Amino acid sequence: MSGRTPSHWEELVAADPAHSAWYVERFRTLAAEGTDIAGEARMIDAMLDRGSRVLDAGCGPGRVGGYLHRVGHTVVGVDVDPVLIAAAEQDYPGPTWLVGDLAELDLPARGVDGDFDVIVCAGNVMTFLAPSTRAAVLSGFAAHLAPTGRVVTGFGADRGYDFPEFRADAEKAGLTLDLELATWDLRPFADTSDFLVAVFSHTPRSENTAT
Repeated sequence: MSGRTPSHWEELVAADPAHSAWYVERFRTLAAEGTDIAGEARMIDAMLDRGSRVLDAGCGPGRVGGYLHRVGHTVVGVDVDPVLIAAAEQDYPGPTWLVGDLAELDLPARGVDGDFDVIVCAGNVMTFLAPSTRAAVLSGFAAHLAPTGRVVTGFGADRGYDFPEFRADAEKAGLTLDLELATWDLRPFADTSDFLVAVFSHTPRSENTAT
């Protein structure tokens, strides 16, 4: 762990130790006020058969994975921040919540089956990664995906990870881009869109093997 590169999120927390608690309370307040905080989760649910296996990658305090568990899916959530995982355990009991670095993801080594029907990475998580770990994170997603599974990510523009670079990294990781949207409520993506929701599947082996 001594050579591990901290994520941007960890750098934020190091600079402001109260940041994680503020983030938790922000979403608790939004939920208490009746704000819809489950839009991403509803889209994921619509993609799945009931009882599917979901990895909530960068799960934060559990709002996406908690909803998906409540509607009948088996959920594993992973986040590097133990404060956020503790909040997920408190607010959304039921899923398996784990502290872990997405750049070092190896759930089978922790006794968790890695074949997920969907891996969802919402909440701008991709932009909170250390740039040097992005490729490793996407490769980890591909390694934990069921043969017919899909990876769904969502993040905003102008946050340090250009969409073309992200697409190229995903392709190198063995993921094929199936669909691009501008929002989690299914509005179409355009060159002027300031947000990208991307849906990937496994690249067919014949396309992902050097000849």
